[in-house]
Amino acid sequence: MDTQSLLLERIFLTVFPLVAIVTVGFFYARRYQPDMTAANQVNIDVFVPALIFAVLSAESFDLVQFQSLAIGAAIVVIGSGILLFPACKLLGVHPKTFIPPMMFSNSGNLGIPLMVLAFGEDALSAAVVLFLVENVLHFTVGIYILDHKTRLINLLKMPMIAATILGLIWSGFDLSIPKAVHTFIEMLGQIAIPLMLFALGVRMTSVDFKNWKVGSFSAILCPASGILLAIICQQFLQLSMEQFAYLVVFGSLPPAVLNYMIAERYNQEPEQVASIVLLGNMGSLIFVPLTLAFVL
Repeated sequence: MDTQSLLLERIFLTVFPLVAIVTVGFFYARRYQPDMTAANQVNIDVFVPALIFAVLSAESFDLVQFQSLAIGAAIVVIGSGILLFPACKLLGVHPKTFIPPMMFSNSGNLGIPLMVLAFGEDALSAAVVLFLVENVLHFTVGIYILDHKTRLINLLKMPMIAATILGLIWSGFDLSIPKAVHTFIEMLGQIAIPLMLFALGVRMTSVDFKNWKVGSFSAILCPASGILLAIICQQFLQLSMEQFAYLVVFGSLPPAVLNYMIAERYNQEPEQVASIVLLGNMGSLIFVPLTLAFVL
């Protein structure tokens, strides 16, 4: 089997389980109508912070080496929101519902393994930096978009922000964690993604045809804006060919499932966000392979 076939297979194997878990949640909810409020709250406050800390503390990397790449990632994230803001009126969707999923991508559970497979182990540090930039912006700028009254001191009190800061400290100082403690945190973090996906499937039972329409347009606009901004960034950042390829792949990633969880938390039309996230990740089965073909 050639390299491209292996990449396509890996992309499918990465995205298919996500869609499958969402599907299980959907059909379970159709039959039993579960209340996911408490589960979603625990996920945001416990499991997701554990996942963030586990990822950030596991890798030691030199941020200075990736300074330009980090700047490019920030431009892709923030620029996507600015670039696609006019689309809100055309699609008839509230900016607080539409813009965050367009900005904050699936750079963790999809982006990191995808980049390592496509570019080798040398890409791991860069993939973690990209995840870090997206993650920090999500829990600062992203939260502010949903609630303009949010104060910085309140953001620092959020478990996800605390986990990000602690993860950076552990990584920056190359601190070690006892094996038993690391296993405990890692196991907690492993609950986060499947639970997010299952909850997304439950929410999909309330999605109507109009939401599917918005989600379909989003599946195209999200990667298109990210890739365009990555190409523009290259004109003045002059990244190495390897880092430029990383940035383009980063730009092509679909919306993060966490967008739905946060929309649920802030009661910002979570059913609309659910369709945007689900169809965006399904669309990645097309856009990510095309992007890899371009950069490779």
